[in-house]
Amino acid sequence: MDQKVIPIRAAQEPRERKRQAPKGRRVDPAALAEVQALLGELPRRRDLLIEHLHLIQDRYRQLSSRHLAALAHEMRMSQAEVYEVATFYHHFDVVRDAGDQGETKPAELTVRVCQSLSCQMAGADELFGQLSAVLDTNVRVVSAPCVGRCEQAPVAVVGQHAIPAASLDQVSDAIASGNVEEPLPLYEDYDAYRRNGGYALLQACVNGERDVEEVIRVLEDSGLRGLGGAGFPAGRKWRIVRAEAGPRLMAVNIDEGEPGTFKDRTYLERQPHQFLEGMMIAAWAVGIDDIYIYLRDEYHGCRALLQRELARLENNPPVHVMPTVHLRRGAGAYICGEESAMIESIEGKRGMPRLRPPYVAQVGLFGRPTLEHNFETLYWVPTLLQQGAAWFAAQGRHGRKGLRSFSVSGRVKKPGVHVAPAGITIQELIDEYCGGMQDGHRLYAYLPGGASGGILPASLNDIPLDFDTLQAYGCFIGSAAIIVLSDTDSAMDAARNMMHFFAEESCGQCTPCRAGTVKTLQLISGSDWNEALLADLSMVMREASICGLGQAAPNPVDCVIKYFSHELDHKGVQP
Repeated sequence: MDQKVIPIRAAQEPRERKRQAPKGRRVDPAALAEVQALLGELPRRRDLLIEHLHLIQDRYRQLSSRHLAALAHEMRMSQAEVYEVATFYHHFDVVRDAGDQGETKPAELTVRVCQSLSCQMAGADELFGQLSAVLDTNVRVVSAPCVGRCEQAPVAVVGQHAIPAASLDQVSDAIASGNVEEPLPLYEDYDAYRRNGGYALLQACVNGERDVEEVIRVLEDSGLRGLGGAGFPAGRKWRIVRAEAGPRLMAVNIDEGEPGTFKDRTYLERQPHQFLEGMMIAAWAVGIDDIYIYLRDEYHGCRALLQRELARLENNPPVHVMPTVHLRRGAGAYICGEESAMIESIEGKRGMPRLRPPYVAQVGLFGRPTLEHNFETLYWVPTLLQQGAAWFAAQGRHGRKGLRSFSVSGRVKKPGVHVAPAGITIQELIDEYCGGMQDGHRLYAYLPGGASGGILPASLNDIPLDFDTLQAYGCFIGSAAIIVLSDTDSAMDAARNMMHFFAEESCGQCTPCRAGTVKTLQLISGSDWNEALLADLSMVMREASICGLGQAAPNPVDCVIKYFSHELDHKGVQP
């Protein structure tokens, strides 16, 4: 007799339930209401994650677990995604619950003391110690990597207000008076720029008085190269991106995190519209409708300036067709000076460099062909088109062509941005533009290209400073960040400062850089360096790191071994 089989699927198979929210921590209704109030009508797009994190940080002085969970819920993202981005950037203060104690109460105010080489030489360590000892417990004192004001060393940032040549009394006075916001710099605004003939070149381009081919040829004939460090020919880059299928985008790098460089900030604080006009001309020539400006978080006054002037441009445009400009705020990450890491950050992600190919010009921001430029490169465009390629190319010295903006800091009488002929030597730069060495100081060494550009001795003071002239000496010019050391300084100490910076700023993506910078810093902590092991580390970092941070990080150490061996005897110069 056949037996009837009764299915029991209902008892064996679990009932599938739809998830109502992303997996993770339960959302506190009060925190969700606070986040919703902050975001208001702003879009909840993924690429705005960092902007939204800034809103919370600015309002509550920290990023709590409850607010991060609420933001993840509001943006329909996993909490892990939000948390990994928030913890990647130095300027986000992420705190966790402390059990029954609740969340950590944020400090009323944060004071950051710059620890870059220029500031350290000017007494930043002593200032940090003084502030830590005497300031109220409600004020948090932290050391910070370079804040982009090396000519004003030592620098302390009280809240968002950078104090040049800072002292204990100045910082205390700023705290007592509540002077914690960066003031707007004195600059040439939109109306003044227009009165002086500004945007006439852009009008000529848009009206057909200037031909795209003519404009690009001027850039090519002038020899203008990318002035953020890589030095790729600007005109060639315009041609490459223009040849790609649209829509095309532009990303402008004003992260300027290289210790020793501050030229972009200096120009932006004085003549923002010269840069903006150059940017608009580039967008016209390449065929770009959307521009993303990535500005480092330390430049609070510059951000307010740009917001004001971009609004004036939008309300009273000089031409009938204007690209849309998006201003994005960095969050404290040196690695975002690398073009693909910057693009990742603009997209709301951790700033980790991409593998190449494909290149940014082909697959860049949001997967589109992207023209990526440094601020200063675009700043020169109007001048070049007015003066002509021959004028610019004729400005060089010692067989080089063009002009360079040298950010000079350290032991000179007149630190600052000095526009000088490309190919000038360090001795000529100091004597002719910087007022000579400080009294009682003699040139001992110099960094020709910031933290990653290496260290050269005073005996090599006759090398032309330009692209392609320093590689034979184990150095490069990069963004032309010149730090001058005197006979009161130590090249070993300078290398330690640089390597500490690199170890802190490595994004951690690749092992050669992540582990190599930390191991190198350990090996150079004393005066008896293991040169064979350091050489092996240098080779691995140069050959296997994904991006220029790990590839260039060994430069200061390699230069000390090559040029300053007298500091490495076994009795040593104590750190």
